[in-house]
Amino acid sequence: MLRYTIQRLLMMIPTLFGVAVLVFVMLRVMPGDIVELRLRGDGAQVTPELLAMERARLGLDKSLPAQFGDWMGGLLTGDLGISMWTGRPVAYEIGIRLELSLELAILATILATMLALPLGTLAALFKDRWPDRVISVFAIAGLAVPSFWFGMIIILTLLLNFNWMAPMTFTPFLEDPVKNLSQLIWPALAVGYRYSAVATRMTRSTILEVLQEDYIRTARAKGVYERLVVSRHAMRNALLPVVTVIGLEFAFLIGGLVVTEQVFNLNGIGKLFVNVLARGDYTMIQALVMLVAGFFIFVNFIVDLLYAVLDPRIRYS
Repeated sequence: MLRYTIQRLLMMIPTLFGVAVLVFVMLRVMPGDIVELRLRGDGAQVTPELLAMERARLGLDKSLPAQFGDWMGGLLTGDLGISMWTGRPVAYEIGIRLELSLELAILATILATMLALPLGTLAALFKDRWPDRVISVFAIAGLAVPSFWFGMIIILTLLLNFNWMAPMTFTPFLEDPVKNLSQLIWPALAVGYRYSAVATRMTRSTILEVLQEDYIRTARAKGVYERLVVSRHAMRNALLPVVTVIGLEFAFLIGGLVVTEQVFNLNGIGKLFVNVLARGDYTMIQALVMLVAGFFIFVNFIVDLLYAVLDPRIRYS
């Protein structure tokens, strides 16, 4: 298992380096000048000397290899640079928003998993009967209903019945757990509903497929209780694709909740993405892309380890 883990860790390094090269090059080939956009965006008259000084301050007067080397050196030491938009360190701007987005993603994942696994299993065991049909309606509705629309319905329901409105500021969990959860549980429910619908459909289909395998029929022929057949033999193999879906959805939630954050007045990573893209903040965009890519790669690493735990043949092959 240790050798398998080390191999997967080593595979992360070239992937991250490839992402870094790709995002750096793509931002540099985009048309427009970030310095002119910032200084002349409001129609102000700016001298060429001032433009040259600002480019020198931001390090944009250097060659592209030199800029890339400075950026990679900063990444390795934890220095993500200074935001061209706010003038504050990029690490600070991301740090004050990451806790919110990460907690929201974790809550949505927990809610989705608690719904998807039992509902998907139940639908598979009662295939083509009324529990399966009811769960299928629940899952299809979750896939069809946009998360932001479901979030607005939740807000309107809470407002009309309980006079509840989304708080204006985020309260950290350690500061006030009750206030924190009262703010994030509703967006987590709005996001987790669609999340659970995807995982429910995947759980149902994989369990149905596994239940047709020869070793399942053999276990039943030996007289093993149906509960043990499902929990011990079927579920362990059926969970492999389900774990993949849950992991990828979790990684997506880190930076992909732009509209949901807007609906619930949450200042998270997704909202920051939109703001810096509109302002052409190269430094912040590079850091955010690397953050999201790093989360995807790390989550895939965790999923690989779970594969090895669920199916020992993977780590031995």
